[in-house]
Order: sequence, then C-alpha cells, then structure tokens
Amino acid sequence: MKRALLLLAIALLAGCGGRKSHRPEPPAAQRPTQTGNTPQYAPDLPETRLSQAERYRQAQDDGPREAVDVSRIEEPEPRNEPPSRYGNRTPYSVLGRSYEVLPTARGYVERGISSWYGNKFHGYMTSSFEPYDMYKFTAAHKSLPLPSWARVTNLENGKSVVVRINDRGPFHDNRLIDLSYAAAVKIGVWPKGTGLVEVRALMPGEAEPEQRTATIAKTPPRPQPKTTPVSPRATAPATAVADANATAQPRIYLQIGAFGEQANADRAAQRVAAARLGDVRVVEASVNGRSVRRVRLGPLRDVDEADRLTQALRRLGLGEARVAID
Repeated sequence: MKRALLLLAIALLAGCGGRKSHRPEPPAAQRPTQTGNTPQYAPDLPETRLSQAERYRQAQDDGPREAVDVSRIEEPEPRNEPPSRYGNRTPYSVLGRSYEVLPTARGYVERGISSWYGNKFHGYMTSSFEPYDMYKFTAAHKSLPLPSWARVTNLENGKSVVVRINDRGPFHDNRLIDLSYAAAVKIGVWPKGTGLVEVRALMPGEAEPEQRTATIAKTPPRPQPKTTPVSPRATAPATAVADANATAQPRIYLQIGAFGEQANADRAAQRVAAARLGDVRVVEASVNGRSVRRVRLGPLRDVDEADRLTQALRRLGLGEARVAID
C-alpha cells in the first residue's frame, strides 16, 4: 500500500514538472500572423536579462502580413495613473549615453522625427514592464514620464493620434519618438518608416488647446526669422532674409549649436561651412526673452540626409547636431 502511494506521488510530481506555463495569446481580433512556424507573440521568457541580440525571435522588425483597420481602434484617453514602478529612473544610460526623465509632462511640446516599431517587439515587455501591443496606440519616448499621454501630429499631412507613452526609446540618432505600428499607420508614418512630427503632451482632466498643429499643412506661409547665410570664405557674413514665399510645409535642419554672442555663432558656422556639407546659416531667435543665434545646416532633403550629415559632423569633431523642424 505504501509503495502504491509513493508511485502515485511520483507520477503526480512528474506531471506538474512537465506542464509548460505560457502567457495567454492575444484575442483573435488582435492576434498577429505567423511567419512559418514561428509565433509572433513573445514567449514567457526573462527577456530583459538577455542581450538585445538574444532577446527577440526576429532579427528585423516588420508589421503584420494583413492590413489592420486602425479606424476601429479607440484612442486612449488621458487619465490619472500612478507613475510606473519601472522605467522612470533618472538619469539612465543606454549605449553609452545618459538621459534625464522629466519630472512632469506638463507643457512639453517638441518637433522631430518619428519612427515606429512592430512585430519584432510584439508581446515583449516595455520599459514599464507592460507587454508591448502593436495594435494599440502607444509610443516610446526617451524623457517623458511613464505613463504619459501625447498628441502626435504628422506635420506633412496634418493627421494626428493620441498615444499612451509606456516605453523608452528610440535610441537612434535624430529620432524623437517611436510609435506603435497602429499609431504609425493612423498618421501615415507607416509604411514610409519615418515622419516629421510634433509631440504635444496631454494632461489628464485638461482640455486640449483649441488650435492644434493638425492643420499645419493648410496654414498660410509663416513669417521667416532673420537669417545670416555663411560662406566658407566669408569673413563677416551679410544679413539676409529667407524667401517670403516659402510654403508652410515643414523643413528639416541640423542645429549645430545655439549661442548668445554673434561672434561665437559666426565661428561655429565658419567651421561647418568649411566642411562644405551644405548651406549653413545663423538664425536669430528669442527664447524666454533672450536673444540666441542658432547655427543650422539645411534645409535638408529628407531624414536620410539628416542621418548622413549627423554622422559626418561627428566624424569631423563638430559636435552632436540635433534635428530642428520649422
């Protein structure tokens, strides 16, 4: 009798040890397609303990094979949530660079280049330790608190979407925000890959400003700042005014620096001009009542040119340029 009970206990333990736990699959309406025999939702693995090269099933990112009707996806509504226990440590370092997390999202508005992420990361943990779902309107940002909400507007077509920011990134030169696949489709960043956007933080319980940049592509030509073109051989740049007939379409520049003194701005501009990378100019602006002179390279043709010139400036020891969109 004792021997029979012992054998029964061993059998039960073996059954429990052989049972494999797994996280539930997404609902059928949101379940991504498969590539061959590889499921496109993540396994229940401690992926945050693995290197980037080992963490994901896919080497390259992509979207689902079948088109998704993003008009049926509900935009998130900003609401009061406690700060995430994960992803809000400040400062933090990624790939040798240090980043600061803002104490609040209030008043945050910035323009830059958006990218997107999809199938490769679907189901894996975000920086806030929430599973990433490419079929929701979410985003990754380097400095906004987790979670935060923002309206992201494509400056090239006026389309916008509200996203919940629950992840960190993108850690790529010249990228401001990484949109989920669904959000990228919603505003036309996918399948192009990148887009010129404005990110405007939204606060729970507060109405959005009446005038949004969603109409940016339809606005009349805007007043142009005073600019000073720079020639590689010029000793004292002459003042010039940008073309008054410029359209309201967004233009992309690389900003090498901002200076309070004209002489310092001129010296920086001459160094960049001597490299013959493109048109360089000093743009006068007022920031919080203080006059500054921004040294800018451009306007540039596209994001690819901005990426190429950013690397060229770094190799020449001309500093870390940042994207500016007007």
